[in-house]
Amino acid sequence: MKPLRVAVIGVGRLGSFHAQKYSALPDVELVGAVDIKEDRAQKVARQCNTRAFTDFRDVLDMADAVSVAVPTEIHYEVGKEALSAGCHLLMEKPITYDIAHADELIHMAYQKGLVLQVGHVERFNPAVKKMKTLLNGPIFVESHRLNLFTTRGTDVDVVLDLMIHDLDIINHIVPYRVKELHAVGMTVITGKIDIANVRIIFENGTVANLTASRVSNKNLRKIRIFQPDAYISVDCMNRKIGVTRLEGPPRGEEEMPQISTSKLEYPGSDPLADQIRSFVRTVKNGGRPEVSGEDAREALRLAQNITAQIERGCKDFQAIC
Repeated sequence: MKPLRVAVIGVGRLGSFHAQKYSALPDVELVGAVDIKEDRAQKVARQCNTRAFTDFRDVLDMADAVSVAVPTEIHYEVGKEALSAGCHLLMEKPITYDIAHADELIHMAYQKGLVLQVGHVERFNPAVKKMKTLLNGPIFVESHRLNLFTTRGTDVDVVLDLMIHDLDIINHIVPYRVKELHAVGMTVITGKIDIANVRIIFENGTVANLTASRVSNKNLRKIRIFQPDAYISVDCMNRKIGVTRLEGPPRGEEEMPQISTSKLEYPGSDPLADQIRSFVRTVKNGGRPEVSGEDAREALRLAQNITAQIERGCKDFQAIC
């Protein structure tokens, strides 16, 4: 088979990693690195042995597929032109700002028989994938996604920047509609929501409590799940998972419960490389992508509801003396 011709549109920090992963695949030809900053495009092109472009339209007729890692505000514009040109599309998260625009991209991909995958890379984290196989009627899910402040991602609020990863995971593991949500949050630095917390209640009674902050004093990405047969703890950042179970009735003179804990680590894993390999495989073999446009739309819909509720309430940091 001919190599799949791929271009990366937007080669900032994340897009440059996309280019590196594609250039390492034997069944892919990286035909271009695109960025409006010519020096950045040239640098990545040299590193990945490809050509540099400053206008993404110049690569669309050269590519079978594209990765798009541009600011969210132009996801729709770039994605629409890529799909119109017949390119399969791996769009970084969030899919767009707007549900109507997301629906249009999804419809275009369907009509043209093209793959639309969205970069919710945490789905490819091996600890998260292992967690999914262990689920047995989760009762309570808690996630904390905290980051030191950087200027990266501040084109969107913290819900679309960080929390959306966990919203996608929650939608993936709890196959029920949302019954209620209660959200609070505030701005601290950027003028957008920088800290957010939401409590989500699903129709089956499962409760999820999610916290995201990009003004933390440390980086932390953890998910904890309580279910009838186990407590599951996932360290997404370090790709570790621990499972604690009650193994049998109390034993011994003190009749202590028999509790066991098992741990797994995945130190050599590369979720971004796995995501890109999955995209390439789906383009070549057909089928539904592991994270579809529809999945991303649902995460976006939930994120927008959370943001709207926060904005109706208190959203500014106020010191109380």
